[in-house]
Amino acid sequence: MNLLNLLIVKLAQILPKSFIKLFASRYIAGEYLSDGVRVVKELNSKQILATMDVLGEDTTQISEATESTNEAIDVLKKIANEKLGSTLSVKLTQLGLKLSYDICLKNMKLILDVAKETDNYVEIDMEDSSCTYDTVRLYKELRRSYSNCGMVMQAYLRDGENIFKGALKELSGSSVRLCKGIYNEKEEIAYKGKQEIRDNFIQLLDFLFQNNIYVGIATHDLYLVNSSKQLIKKYNKSFKEFEFQMLLGVKVDLRDQLVEEGYKVRIYVPFGTQWYKYSMRRMKENPDLVKNIALNIFAKRS
Repeated sequence: MNLLNLLIVKLAQILPKSFIKLFASRYIAGEYLSDGVRVVKELNSKQILATMDVLGEDTTQISEATESTNEAIDVLKKIANEKLGSTLSVKLTQLGLKLSYDICLKNMKLILDVAKETDNYVEIDMEDSSCTYDTVRLYKELRRSYSNCGMVMQAYLRDGENIFKGALKELSGSSVRLCKGIYNEKEEIAYKGKQEIRDNFIQLLDFLFQNNIYVGIATHDLYLVNSSKQLIKKYNKSFKEFEFQMLLGVKVDLRDQLVEEGYKVRIYVPFGTQWYKYSMRRMKENPDLVKNIALNIFAKRS
């Protein structure tokens, strides 16, 4: 992150939460499930799909993990009742992964049971490297009994392709959301250079396409979008075999262009009371987001 972006993030950390909330609203649906439903309906009206996420991670008590599980179940029921074009995304540390593997597994099964009842699908987010292998282990265990869940892979992880090779059986008939990754990891774990992350992203996408695995190509990087299109053409993939995924409020023009070209596009729609922590993390890890917020601030004040 350059000096200007760093200064803006430092400034944001001392500003009132109400001030940050004003400018984070573009990237977060709101605090309540009703806010998420409203945004998803707007996206669906534009032929855009969604995946809803109740913000939160790193629960410290079993009661919090239980509450997060119930919130996820409420989202699935609401999606069904409102007939929304949306899946559900969950973070395993929100469901108790760092408290107990077995508790998290139990909570995920409760969620997947409701997803099955409501004919829906759950995408298991990938978090920092301390969770990577437990996340993959839990995903593989769930896939023995559930067909309605997929996993995420971060292209900056050096071990990404090996993880895929070790889970090929479970990945068959499942899906992968492939993204760059946003957590600050050690160099021995993750690629650091912009282009080497891009190169590994395309290498992993090529591997997934070769093995006929459904991919959510999650990027706002035009270079990666165009490179992905080349692979789509190379493997003669139909629009039913992959989709593009993006964050709410980011690169809207690119999103709309992809929809106009006929591609399936899914938007990650976060909501919840923990919007501040999410906003600050996104600002620290995404320099473009920092710049956009800064421009919004100056525009509002002028």
